[in-house]
Amino acid sequence: MRLTGSDDRDRRYVTPLGAPDPARVAAFWQRFTASEGIDPAPEQPVAGCFGDTVELADELIELVLEGTKRATADAVAERADRGEPMPRPGDLWIATDGALRPRAVLETTDVRIGPLSSVDDGFAWDEGEGDRTRDWWLDAHTWYFGRVFVRAGR
Repeated sequence: MRLTGSDDRDRRYVTPLGAPDPARVAAFWQRFTASEGIDPAPEQPVAGCFGDTVELADELIELVLEGTKRATADAVAERADRGEPMPRPGDLWIATDGALRPRAVLETTDVRIGPLSSVDDGFAWDEGEGDRTRDWWLDAHTWYFGRVFVRAGR
């Protein structure tokens, strides 16, 4: 989310996402476990992308692959709407790009739950987005979650 005005963001992030191809995700997971020498059992991690549009997913996965983005935020209510449990340290996740191609296996190392206003400078920096300040982070995530909640009828 590199743009600053909400009108720009509303025009920039528009293409809806589909769902990852299970066969493509399974093949990616098999390649990953073989290359890391780990047992792929008992189950493959969930696959999905950052954000809610193709454009946003592509921007955010690039930040991950560059090493800039090392943290993320999600709404508890949004996870509940998707039927997903809260993440726990040690959980793995297969992150995709906007075309829903698997690009990385990520591990949860810490989970914090709180209101948006509880985000500190360090977390905003670790998210790696925009100018990496807390003010930028609050503006961008207030816009994002507001948009997501309106779509969900909240």
